[in-house]
Amino acid sequence: MYRGRSVAIVIPAYNEEGFVGDVIETVPDYTDRVYVVDDCSTDGTWEEIRRHARRVNESASIAVTDAGEASEANRASSGRRSDGGVQADRRVVPIQHEENRGVGGAIKTGYERAREDEIEITAVMGGDGQMDPELLDRLLDPIVEDRADYVKGNRLLDPDDREEMPTFRLIGNGILSVLTKIASGYWKLGDPQNGYTAISLDALEAAPIEDMYEYYGYCNDLMVKLNAYELRVADVPVPSRYDDEESHISYREYIPKVSGMLLSNFLWRLRVKYLARDFNPVVFLYALGAAGSLAGLARSLRNVAPVGDGDEPRPSGLSVVLLGALSLVLAMIFDMRANEDLEEREFE
Repeated sequence: MYRGRSVAIVIPAYNEEGFVGDVIETVPDYTDRVYVVDDCSTDGTWEEIRRHARRVNESASIAVTDAGEASEANRASSGRRSDGGVQADRRVVPIQHEENRGVGGAIKTGYERAREDEIEITAVMGGDGQMDPELLDRLLDPIVEDRADYVKGNRLLDPDDREEMPTFRLIGNGILSVLTKIASGYWKLGDPQNGYTAISLDALEAAPIEDMYEYYGYCNDLMVKLNAYELRVADVPVPSRYDDEESHISYREYIPKVSGMLLSNFLWRLRVKYLARDFNPVVFLYALGAAGSLAGLARSLRNVAPVGDGDEPRPSGLSVVLLGALSLVLAMIFDMRANEDLEEREFE
């Protein structure tokens, strides 16, 4: 328990042999549950998870059997009582996917288990050891104090932390931050790729977690879903640690997939939040801005073709582009004002 609230940690792991065991061993003592999800690793990750889970559970005088180490296909033997409540004699719960689903899929599995077990706050810590467990309280406090429903770390708030981030990650993070601000409506928040997060049980029950994106853009996708359901999000400064871990992201595949997902989610958010649930003219400003910008660009491209003798000069598309750009700026301003009460940014 942390300040009177039950706390769980989800640890997604794919080929994290040599790292995930240390993460399990160093979770804070106040953590009530640790769901360690092996996403069908091809190395010794699953064996390491089981070994360290036994050690942690036994050190707390817990009797553990293999019934507590279950695959998705064998949930009946996962240590859950027949009355539906979670078995109270396990702290670390190993879960193994039968096929690789991606880091978002692993986190989704952990979220669903925490929701079933009615854990009040669920945090996520990567299996690669980049997230400092001693800083977890920074993520929990805004939820305990009812200032946020979802809290995420931000490595860009402190200049010293930004210097620790590799340049290629910093540039990519900046681009994705801008795209995620537009897609999600959380305009003050940054570093959307930071996976060190905490979420309340109320948010897990309100947002469509079962539809969460399972690829690496899961964190961007989740922020869009949270905004559509009027849930409060807070940014807190949390530095990352870069050691010998190896990234599993293929940027050639990652960038187009996540960009397409964000566009689709942006349109979904506008429909759900500003049309289906309530009416807000910001939708029409966005539509007018997009249509005007595209029409103006198309007209400008046509004007590139040479004008023949006797042909009247074609009108310029610049004025249409400017009108579209103005509409987009106004749409963003109104969108920002509509969401300003849903976001909070903390500094040390």
